[in-house]
Amino acid sequence: MATITFQVESPLRANEVIEALTDFSERRPELWPAIDPEVYRVHEVTSGSALVTEGTDFMGGIWATELYEFNGSNTVRATVQESNFWHPGGTWELSAEPREGGGSVLRVTRDRRPKNHKARLFEMMMRVVGARVLASELLKAPAITAGARNGR
Repeated sequence: MATITFQVESPLRANEVIEALTDFSERRPELWPAIDPEVYRVHEVTSGSALVTEGTDFMGGIWATELYEFNGSNTVRATVQESNFWHPGGTWELSAEPREGGGSVLRVTRDRRPKNHKARLFEMMMRVVGARVLASELLKAPAITAGARNGR
């Protein structure tokens, strides 16, 4: 199991980041470009949770159906329910806190359990470069940059 923790800064306020993270509209793949729109499916959304399938074409296609949980705080947690890559129960969690001078600090913890040989190789790589790669990918998302405000 590879647990990866990292943090990045966003020019957006913490509540704006959480709002984008819990936006399960058809706009989601635009806010979070790592999500393949062909894989993205919303199964159920309530006031405090969402069951969603998301994925990417990386490594021949990785997808997971995850239960997102949010309760009005500045933390969102997603738990794998089913995946072609990870065992159920793996999680990732993002907390957004106000940053002095404006914007926010985002703290992410990712904990996945590989399901097959390809996933085990991927997780071995993630132990070495995961925090840097995941932080870089997160910083590309319009959902956490000033550009996310456009169109809202």
